[in-house]
Amino acid sequence: MESPVFEEIDPASDCDCPGCVHWRRALPHSWAGRAGAHPAAHRALALAAAASAALGAGHAVPAAAAPHAPHRPGIPTGDEPDTPQGAMSPLHGPEGRQTESSDAAELPAVTRTEIINRARTWVAAKVPYSMSAYWSDGYRQDCSGYVSMAWRLPRNEWTGSLAAYGEKISKKELQPGDILLFHNASDPEKGSHVTIFGGWTDSTHTSYTAYEQTRPHTRRQSTPYAYWDNSKRYVPYRYKGVIAQEPVPGKGNGQAGAPAVTPYPGAAYFGPGANNEYVTQLGRMLVTRGAGGSYASGPGPRWTDADRRATRAFQLAQGWTGADAQGLPDPRTWELLVTAQGEDVKAGAVGAPPASHGVRGYPGRAMFRPGANNSYVTQLGEQLVRKGFGRFYGIGPGPIWREADRRAVEAFQRTQGWRGGAADGYPGPETWRRLFS
Repeated sequence: MESPVFEEIDPASDCDCPGCVHWRRALPHSWAGRAGAHPAAHRALALAAAASAALGAGHAVPAAAAPHAPHRPGIPTGDEPDTPQGAMSPLHGPEGRQTESSDAAELPAVTRTEIINRARTWVAAKVPYSMSAYWSDGYRQDCSGYVSMAWRLPRNEWTGSLAAYGEKISKKELQPGDILLFHNASDPEKGSHVTIFGGWTDSTHTSYTAYEQTRPHTRRQSTPYAYWDNSKRYVPYRYKGVIAQEPVPGKGNGQAGAPAVTPYPGAAYFGPGANNEYVTQLGRMLVTRGAGGSYASGPGPRWTDADRRATRAFQLAQGWTGADAQGLPDPRTWELLVTAQGEDVKAGAVGAPPASHGVRGYPGRAMFRPGANNSYVTQLGEQLVRKGFGRFYGIGPGPIWREADRRAVEAFQRTQGWRGGAADGYPGPETWRRLFS
């Protein structure tokens, strides 16, 4: 039985000129079929047809891949994929070190962080694309060899076998380390391809960071979901051997019963313009680590300078400086926060408490709501006790907002002559000003 072969997808180039951007969106990437298109493409197809005829009907050769580059100035013709890629093979190839095939249920465990970090090693090394060469780690230098490497599979797989090592998931379930796989079973050499999902690049989930092996070398770039073309034929898969969290000393080491943590979603989820649930989660974690003093209101889903200040304070608390403490969470920062590791932010490290609504020290209404857990709740409760409203507290005050806090605030507001919504038990800026004046 012949080894399966296929032509990898023709990805969009990195050229961002208006013309290339337009044609990437408007047309398929096979330019040979366009009327009046490049003569070189027609010559290549003619030569392929002649070769097929010479060999006979029983020995047809695969159609030659037409040169694509003339419509992209400055990019050599050889820059586009002209695969097929190899079949399943042991590490280092048929003549290399043999490894036994492993049942998908007994695959080596790997974390999402490790998958992405392994994928990044080829991006950093700019591993050249090849359907027949093997990188120093033993994996074949094509798209499915790349996924085999990132997933730590025991041998080199191809697009027709990768699905056996994963389980189908939905688009909304995608997380870093999952893959998007298109295997054209009816004609594998036409378009089959696979990419590694590195995280959404925006809150609309219309594009994502793709790690992929393609010509001229491994790359990482923003890619429309699910791919530049044949988009509806790509299927999301999750590796069966993925584990929920990094092993943490003293925290269960990945054993059963250890709590799952949220993987780092990617840098695109943080910074100016970001508005998503991960910003809220980041802020809440920073508040619990002592950086709540940076927030005038929130934390919330919209990225603000308060998030940057709080993140930077936490990074500085770890002893990081320069580019490592710019106030944007990277994988190291996120890992320390979600696993409750590292150093807490020392009191006063984020500067004086912010002012909101012109009232010094008032942090905003969002800090005093059911589920709130921050130092301002403690500060509020202690001031209420000093003002004579401590009878509402059986224990505390403390950082967790409770009904006792609301009732104490309501009683204080009523002593000001307020009624109705003005005495709802939630401190606004005027309540705060009068309490602390």
